Amino acid sequence: MQIQSHIITTIPVFNLEGALNEVINFFKHTTYSHVAIVENNFFLGVLSENDLETFESGKKIEDYKYNLESFFVLKSTSWLDVLEKFARNECNLLPVLDDENLVIGYYDLNDVVGVFIDTPFFTEPGGMLVLAKGVKDYSFSEISQIVESNNTKLLGAFITDIRNDVIQITIKISTGNFSEVVQTFRRYNYNILFGNKDDQFIENLKERSDYLDKYLNV
Repeated sequence: MQIQSHIITTIPVFNLEGALNEVINFFKHTTYSHVAIVENNFFLGVLSENDLETFESGKKIEDYKYNLESFFVLKSTSWLDVLEKFARNECNLLPVLDDENLVIGYYDLNDVVGVFIDTPFFTEPGGMLVLAKGVKDYSFSEISQIVESNNTKLLGAFITDIRNDVIQITIKISTGNFSEVVQTFRRYNYNILFGNKDDQFIENLKERSDYLDKYLNV
């Protein structure tokens, strides 16, 4: 999947020798988390909006050189790695560099998430399941086998949490034989993270899945 068309070139990049007031005004009039700083056109790092309260008017950007964080992506970086970079750095604006360390623009988190939501995982009709099992006990091959053994298609799966040696996996499956898939997962000792009464459990799960599908398709 290509996301290069979402590179934004209208957001400013600031020079290290420039006035800090320019950065202060940028943060005060936007909701962005970071902004790129360059020296002689080459990328140095990013200043964080979290440091705004420590900034002093009348200073130069170079006076805060040691506040710079160093994260970015390349134009060739895949969309999944871009999403990971956003998550790891808790940012909503990400500089994009070329092979010569020059800033060619930014990715906005909302744009990249929008690309993710447009994938078949979210757009294809189906039902969502959230599974939990010990980190050492699960396997994606087993998950796929359980789904397909019930004549159901696995539309996608990804890890959504790992905590206390328990892994949480969100999967999407075609709607056929939904309850059979659920019961098979339970027989294989997967914990499905909704309720515990079989009939009501299945019905609630379907309702939640339908609601999520409707929300994602708005």
